[in-house]
Amino acid sequence: MAGHWDEVYIKKGREDVSWFQTDPRMSLELIRECGLSLAAAIVDVGGGASVLGSRLLADGFSDVTVLDIAESALAVARDELGFTGSTIAADVREWRPEHRYQLWHDRAVFHFLTAEEDRAAYRRTVDAAVEPDGWVAVGTFATDGPEQCSGLPTARYDADTLAAEFSGWDVVDARNEEHTAPRGMRCSRSLGSCCGATDVSRETADRVSRETSAYLAMTAWTRSR
Repeated sequence: MAGHWDEVYIKKGREDVSWFQTDPRMSLELIRECGLSLAAAIVDVGGGASVLGSRLLADGFSDVTVLDIAESALAVARDELGFTGSTIAADVREWRPEHRYQLWHDRAVFHFLTAEEDRAAYRRTVDAAVEPDGWVAVGTFATDGPEQCSGLPTARYDADTLAAEFSGWDVVDARNEEHTAPRGMRCSRSLGSCCGATDVSRETADRVSRETSAYLAMTAWTRSR
């Protein structure tokens, strides 16, 4: 899987992958509403070349880690985005965190875990990584989102089915966000899946961008007490 995602980033670049956001508004809103101290440890799982880590540092958070399976994505974060926090190249299903975090954020990984054993491994990592009074924010494709992304099948959720995957946590917020893929992505209209960059006319690109809007179900949890 590391090789697959390295190839995706190398071929497309950070601004041409379908999940790229210039402004991670909803993620920042959820994190800010958790009321964390600026010294709180935060891990962005699957953050790769996202701008979120750098935005959190700019907001004054001092302990920000980005974990991604693709070293090429982490290199972009460090070399192009100027991210100065910690980076970890690891598969979240196998990662053994060295310390705990106050907040876990993921808007790029969980919906790719279509097998129950992979989701169970993910949850074990969450339990090992997050403080007992910590927070988890997970974004996935919603029920009307893509069935495939970057050549891989995806699982889709609404707030209830996503919460059911984390039954040991209390849901405190659930929101939908409409995310439009970058202009010029070729997508399957029947599946709504972004398959790769292509040379298309401006008119076609405008149409594709509108028709392939995907929805993210973003939910924040706090551990049951």
